[in-house]
Amino acid sequence: MKTFSEKLAELRRRDAMSQEQLAERLGVTRQSVSKWESGAAVPELGKLIALSDIFSVSVDYLVKDRLEEPERPETQDSQGTPDRTEEVLSSTAKLTEQVEEISRFFRSWTWESKTKLFGLPLVSICFCIYPHITRYRKIARGIIAIGNVAAGVVAIGALSVGIFSLGACSIGALALGALAFGLAALGPVAIGLLAFGPVAIGLWYAGGVAALGGKIAVGVAVVGETAVGYDASGKHILLWGDSLTQGDVEAFLLQHHPHLWKPLLKFLSFIGANIK
Repeated sequence: MKTFSEKLAELRRRDAMSQEQLAERLGVTRQSVSKWESGAAVPELGKLIALSDIFSVSVDYLVKDRLEEPERPETQDSQGTPDRTEEVLSSTAKLTEQVEEISRFFRSWTWESKTKLFGLPLVSICFCIYPHITRYRKIARGIIAIGNVAAGVVAIGALSVGIFSLGACSIGALALGALAFGLAALGPVAIGLLAFGPVAIGLWYAGGVAALGGKIAVGVAVVGETAVGYDASGKHILLWGDSLTQGDVEAFLLQHHPHLWKPLLKFLSFIGANIK
């Protein structure tokens, strides 16, 4: 079966017409014709109708792979020119639907697994190439959600919301992203109960180049009840020195927060001794 691109190139060569000549008759650029023939793009409805007139074939022949032979209308007008009005009108509805389907494919792609948990697909994927077009704005929703906008237990996307969230802007219990909001947030800009990143704001704990923590802040420029850094402000302060080690930071934090969770203690101590 021949595709639209193959048929177009064949018809143009049959009529000894260059891409430039066809482009001029259609009022488009030569690059547009080249993309149609390579299959990289699909012409809009008006151009498809114009192509059918130029090559004297039906629109159905152009867009339907199963039609191998050009369908030339038998009726002619008084001057012997084929009268295609009735054919074009009868095929417009089908063509519109076909072009819309092709357009949807290029504008968005979605897939959902048949397996569901708690009424949600196990995996939901939705990518919109043109998300600014409102009618094609879709959200991936599932246990595992992946897309431009994703919401799920595990969410991955430009904008992601989930228990475990990863994306340019992420919101979740555990959030990783360029801009991260969560109970535990990690990213260039991180905001949460526990926040770690170049710019970190933690209601309880924060670690980063610039860190603001309610209880503990560790980094270069920091503010917190207990602060460890080069430029630190708080009730309990430990400033960097030439001999400051991870053990020193750990002992300092335990002195003022004896019940601090050990893995968190180790992590904050590591940051305090190495971010300089």
